Amino acid sequence: MKEMNNPKWVPQLLAWYDVNKRDLPWRDCGDPYKVWVSEVMSQQTRIEAMKPYYDNWMRLFPTLEDLAKATEDEVVHAWQGLGYYSRARNLRLGVQDVVHNYGGVVPHNRKDMESLKGVGSYTAGAVLSMAYGEPEVAVDGNVLRIYARLYGIFDDILSTKGKKMITAIVEDTLPHDRPGDFNQALMDFGSAVCIPKTPRCGECPIVNTCHAYQHNVTDQLPVRIKKIKVVDVPVFVGILSYGDYYLLHKRPNRGLLRSMWEFPSVENADSYDAAESGLTELVGTFGFELSLQPVIVKELTHVFSHRKWFMKAFRGDLQYTGDHTSIETIQTQLPKDWMLIKREEFADYAWAGPHGKLTELCPIVE
Repeated sequence: MKEMNNPKWVPQLLAWYDVNKRDLPWRDCGDPYKVWVSEVMSQQTRIEAMKPYYDNWMRLFPTLEDLAKATEDEVVHAWQGLGYYSRARNLRLGVQDVVHNYGGVVPHNRKDMESLKGVGSYTAGAVLSMAYGEPEVAVDGNVLRIYARLYGIFDDILSTKGKKMITAIVEDTLPHDRPGDFNQALMDFGSAVCIPKTPRCGECPIVNTCHAYQHNVTDQLPVRIKKIKVVDVPVFVGILSYGDYYLLHKRPNRGLLRSMWEFPSVENADSYDAAESGLTELVGTFGFELSLQPVIVKELTHVFSHRKWFMKAFRGDLQYTGDHTSIETIQTQLPKDWMLIKREEFADYAWAGPHGKLTELCPIVE
């Protein structure tokens, strides 16, 4: 770590934080597990939105050992609603590593922390500084944005060059006496004041040292050049019932929304007729005939990192063409990744993204 260079804005920011910091359950607790969970949950999720999930998580898995003993399905189900489910799976695997290989004690150094599944530079820095008081930086999008404005950096903050440049400055300005508070101050400051599109410069305690403000370029910084092309994918979904049971499919144990449950779907069909044909053929392989009804959801969109689903949903009634029509018999003949369940059982399963929203269209049969 470089010799600390403490510019005047650092104590000003810490003074602002002391007055304005958010009251969060994982702060000032000294528990690296709680900090770890909070940091993973807050990736791609606003703090205010994730807090109820955090509280529920801690009720279900209050310790490292509790999470390490949980099944993947239990963990994914507890994560439902936060999205990016690989985060939950990796968190469980990382915690198991700690329990099995580190005696149940979260490592105190960056090298070992970053060796854990799903733990990158930012999460390692956050845990080490907040839980252990180690002089480690935690550089995320908030920090990149703040420093680009403070120091007038016009390099793309998403580029390797831009990230390295800013990280070096963060390391140089990190106060070693309050590293955890400093990293959290940047988090809160980026959330409340130095926000992405229209920074609230009138509320900024360090505006007099900000290059972007002094040179009237706050609308130009930070520079972010996105290179990811998002592919539009039409998805036709069948909410298909056999009596008071619904047909569900478990996605493969790899790729997008892996191992999560969904209604039968057809992707990239170019018309209603093509979608109906696809669904009819799909359920026909299980011995069902399908009577599809008109669309009940004309468009539900869901954005992933590389694709965007444009979803239409239909109701449908299934008739079984086999000799035996009992649910028990039909269940035994379905492939292992398909099943029929009642509406009241839906809450027991981890749903694939927007399919969870479609469950609201399924009435409970009295």
